Amino acid sequence: MRWRGGRRSSNIEDRRGLSPGPAAGGGLLLRLLPLLIRSRVGRWVLVAGVAVFVGARLLGIDLLPLLGVGMGAENTARPARAPSAEEQELADFVAVVLADTEDTWEPLFASLGRRYQHPTLVLFSDRVNSACGMGSAAMGPFYCPADGRVYIDLSFYRDLKERHGAPGDFAQAYVIAHEVGHHVQTLLGISAEVHAARGRISRAEANRLSVKQELQADCFAGLWGHHAHSQRQLLESGDLEEALAAAAAIGDDRLQRSAQGTVTPDSFTHGTSAQRVAWFRRGFDSGRIDDCDTFAEALP
Repeated sequence: MRWRGGRRSSNIEDRRGLSPGPAAGGGLLLRLLPLLIRSRVGRWVLVAGVAVFVGARLLGIDLLPLLGVGMGAENTARPARAPSAEEQELADFVAVVLADTEDTWEPLFASLGRRYQHPTLVLFSDRVNSACGMGSAAMGPFYCPADGRVYIDLSFYRDLKERHGAPGDFAQAYVIAHEVGHHVQTLLGISAEVHAARGRISRAEANRLSVKQELQADCFAGLWGHHAHSQRQLLESGDLEEALAAAAAIGDDRLQRSAQGTVTPDSFTHGTSAQRVAWFRRGFDSGRIDDCDTFAEALP
């Protein structure tokens, strides 16, 4: 992948080496609690606040970090060890990939008569606080719709290569483009519709809806790859195969078979290896948003 020398996004938040630290904001709330209870208005505020937080949690959103509860002041001291040359190169790489997704989605949103709002990409080590709750490196990269941020611990790329057998820079780029795809879903209102629908359907049906959402993000990642290649010639020979291998490596069926020896389709939330490959390939071949409507198709 021809990424060196490319524009680096300014929407990078580097929290590597920072610790979430002990809770700080919670102490203030506890000190104010007796005053609120003694006040009639205060009691109404508490009731309304509880209702808001419960509703947010039902949607999978944790508002406590916004108030500092369980979050506290970040430890701003950096470790004495500077990032290795390999880690710094990865940080530069994801900044270039993020910038290229911006260059793809801005004109596509403009063609829809909308303005693309850039996500922020957060680099972290081990654990991180987000508006969606505490994240960890073990979770892998994730997108939080409540704060419009993509979170990644760069050690995931080692796992992608060594544990999942999917090496290569375009495989790494696919991961970023997939999470940005979730940001696009949020901006287009798709994520909100999915959240609303989950409250009205069974667990198995909700899982199938989640699969469609994830496969659309795969298709959006392929769509980015299409424009990165056709407009800016970023891809080299073998790059597409790297991304397809990564998509196949993290299919629900392959991960379940590897972890437990059996496959339970009703519990799938991201799609099979074949589905993930197919939808990434569709986006890559087409380059059109309309061709990524996974919700309009019945999935096997």
